[in-house]
Amino acid sequence: MNKALALLRGDMEKVEAKFREHLESDVPLIRKVGEYVLASGGKRVRPLLLLLTAKMAGYQGTQHIDLASVVEFIHTATLLHDDVVDAASLRRGNASANTVWGNEASVLVGDFLFAKSFSVMVRSGDLRVLQILSDATTKMAEGEVLQLISTCDITMAEERYMTVIRTKTAVLIAAACQCGGFLGGATAEQDDALRDFGMDLGVAFQLMDDALDYVAEEEDFGKAHCHDLAEGKVTLPLIQVLRVCSEGERQTIAAIVEQEELSEADVSTICALITRYQGIEYTRQRAAELVERAKSCLTVFAPGQAKEALNELADFVVQRNR
Repeated sequence: MNKALALLRGDMEKVEAKFREHLESDVPLIRKVGEYVLASGGKRVRPLLLLLTAKMAGYQGTQHIDLASVVEFIHTATLLHDDVVDAASLRRGNASANTVWGNEASVLVGDFLFAKSFSVMVRSGDLRVLQILSDATTKMAEGEVLQLISTCDITMAEERYMTVIRTKTAVLIAAACQCGGFLGGATAEQDDALRDFGMDLGVAFQLMDDALDYVAEEEDFGKAHCHDLAEGKVTLPLIQVLRVCSEGERQTIAAIVEQEELSEADVSTICALITRYQGIEYTRQRAAELVERAKSCLTVFAPGQAKEALNELADFVVQRNR
């Protein structure tokens, strides 16, 4: 992560300036909510990936700055909508936007960010970029619905859950990588490699979120401990437990997951089972495997600082604690 930040410091400052420019509106609440969410400590992984892949592919222009801001706007819009769906009270350690301004404002500002993203994309004049990012946002919406209908489903298999997180999370990360490569004139082989790199990295990123939701301190992780569990989300640590636990334990888990509110005892029971059956270790192992596979995709690119920074950024995904 440090190499990426050092290599792209100037570009990232320009991206942050683009955030402010694209939030210009005659409606003050839009800027207020948008700036609040964008300034709340995000890791900017998606813009960093677009900038690094563009640099690795040899891009020399300025369009990557606008597109890096676009992918973060799309991501931020999904966060605003997610927090409403999940009734989240915290986001990145701060009160969520829906807690501060209400669900209506959060949904509508999220809509503004989506609309502004496509406005900027259209002005870029590249139909390939528009296709990549519009396809990604369509898949993300499908992923959100698939996750919704999978709530409290303790029969969900690992592969089905992987499908959820590929469409909900990884597809935008893959799209950011592809857009960077496109700007630099990537070959068809390199485009495929960047898509695969982004998909594997995006799935690994979400799997680490799954693990951290159970084990990270709230002040480090920026959201309530076991928030996913409280929302009835059956993520990989629990899927691994359900695969190997006894029938009695399975019934206990089912009864807890289906409750509208969880007690501390309920959370402790689930966490104890995850510890007993090594759900966190399994999830981290799967994430590490995906990161190694992602890094192997970059062999089609020549060595260089951008490639080194991408490899370091990939390693950061499985090393982070927030």
